[in-house]
Amino acid sequence: MPRVAVIATGGTIASTATDSGVVASQSAATLLEAAGVVGVDVETVDLMTVGSYRLTLGHLREISDAVAELLARDTDRVDGIVITHGTDTLEETAILLDLVHDDPRPVILTGAQRAGDAVDGDGPRNLADAVRVAASPEARDLGVLVVFAGRILAARGTRKMHTTALSAFDSVIGGSVGDVSAGTVSITSTPRRPKPLPRPTVDFDRIRVDLVETYPGADAALIRAAVAAGATGVVIAGTGIGNANPSVVEAATELLASGTVLLLSTRVPEGPVAGVYGNGGGADLVAAGVPAASGLPATQLRILLALWISHRRHESEQARSLIDIYADNKED
Repeated sequence: MPRVAVIATGGTIASTATDSGVVASQSAATLLEAAGVVGVDVETVDLMTVGSYRLTLGHLREISDAVAELLARDTDRVDGIVITHGTDTLEETAILLDLVHDDPRPVILTGAQRAGDAVDGDGPRNLADAVRVAASPEARDLGVLVVFAGRILAARGTRKMHTTALSAFDSVIGGSVGDVSAGTVSITSTPRRPKPLPRPTVDFDRIRVDLVETYPGADAALIRAAVAAGATGVVIAGTGIGNANPSVVEAATELLASGTVLLLSTRVPEGPVAGVYGNGGGADLVAAGVPAASGLPATQLRILLALWISHRRHESEQARSLIDIYADNKED
């Protein structure tokens, strides 16, 4: 019988209604009982009980540590791991885990859009599906996956696309990896994955990387404020294909010269990022030295940059090669 570990971290799937709002409170064992999983030996780990809107980089590192410890065990080995997680920031935890995952066994993230005490909650089905995927030999060597509303998505490129719909997640860089229907796991494609990066250390907890979006009338005040507050990296979510304006380009040029790492993304859900437009657009940002990254949404690009900065040993190390390999998959 396959053996799967379920790590509970909180989120809507573990939440119940209170006078002050919906709050995470349920244990992994309670979630598992509601899921009614059969044919799989499941152990539970109550790591934290937190709404994912409250998570810090330190929390993400703790989840990564818990996964690594389970996979490293010589006795009571597991065939896969499931993490129950809040949907608000599930995409960030998923990409961190995938960037450092160096084991063939699957790691699955799931959650719910409806609270754990809802009569028509979606958590039990999502958890049952996630356990089945984690226990499936077909899911090996696919890295970290998101299982939600019957779909199996690669961690890389997954985003929450709807605030309340049960099918909340989609991939912005490719289709689904497979699906779970009537308890049967079907894998239809294999995600392309680069070699793993080093796992986060406590240095990762203290890294500040901010995400700043551009918009009509935006100036450089927010980018400068982020750096003044201690950010060593900033992801610029530009308009369209990755555009800003002359004031942002001017600030970017100055900040790059002072050692801040800047990356260019887009606020648009899908499509490439490139330096095409001048006169303050993406072409000027790229010419100033801000690499454009197409292969990850801005939320996940921020996690990649924070992980890289936490391991960076010298300012001469350039982010361009990082983007080529770990965001745009131009190299293996």
